Amino acid sequence: MRTEYKHRLAQLRHWRVRKTVTGTAARPRMSVKFTGQHIYVQFIDDVVGKTLVAVGTRDKAAPTEVKGANAANAVLTGKRAAAAAKDKGIESVVFDRGASRYHGKVKALADAARESGLKF
Repeated sequence: MRTEYKHRLAQLRHWRVRKTVTGTAARPRMSVKFTGQHIYVQFIDDVVGKTLVAVGTRDKAAPTEVKGANAANAVLTGKRAAAAAKDKGIESVVFDRGASRYHGKVKALADAARESGLKF
């Protein structure tokens, strides 16, 4: 399968998700992005267009014992994201998986965030 075609399918999947998922101040959007090496999580208020909290594996506070964008690191990032959201007073979020399917790393991150106290 050609790379352009795969990129187009991912773009369509991302647009399909974003049609229905919108964050507010009371319930921000928890956006998850996986690259080949890193994981990024943002809590976004779409009404104002502002990122409230951002956590990733490139942060200086990120644990360094696990490298890469794998499921083990997704669990750690999910727990860190939930803790950062709680510090800002965020209890409930809307989950935005982006162009990724909800299994593997994405599911591990979401489950870790739920276990840490986020509601979605």
